[in-house]
Amino acid sequence: MSIDSTVKKFCVQTAVYWGPGTPDGYGGRAFDAPVELEPPTNGVRWDEKVQMITDVTGKEIVSKAEILVVQDVEPQGWLMLGTLGDIASDEDETNPKGVSGAYEIRRVDKSPMVKSTTLFVRKVYL
Repeated sequence: MSIDSTVKKFCVQTAVYWGPGTPDGYGGRAFDAPVELEPPTNGVRWDEKVQMITDVTGKEIVSKAEILVVQDVEPQGWLMLGTLGDIASDEDETNPKGVSGAYEIRRVDKSPMVKSTTLFVRKVYL
């Protein structure tokens, strides 16, 4: 069994991901449309874990969770544990800042798997 298939085996939870999109010109962002990261090919492993980390700007912050993901995600994007169907009908799913349980991605670590230049392990910190 390859390391890639082992990582996918651990990533059995579904999450919603909003890419960071583009600045809207008013200090906010126009986020990418939300997509589900779902097993067996793109699931996540979401560990509620409070820890001190250094974000992408070099600032020390407290992270709420450490998440193992199978696909690339970006800092300033947002993640929510669950499905698109879990977003309340009165919440605007196009803007994750107003979705309960959605958090900003503060850092992404990407490491190549053993003896590979094309397969990676990605850890995300919220």
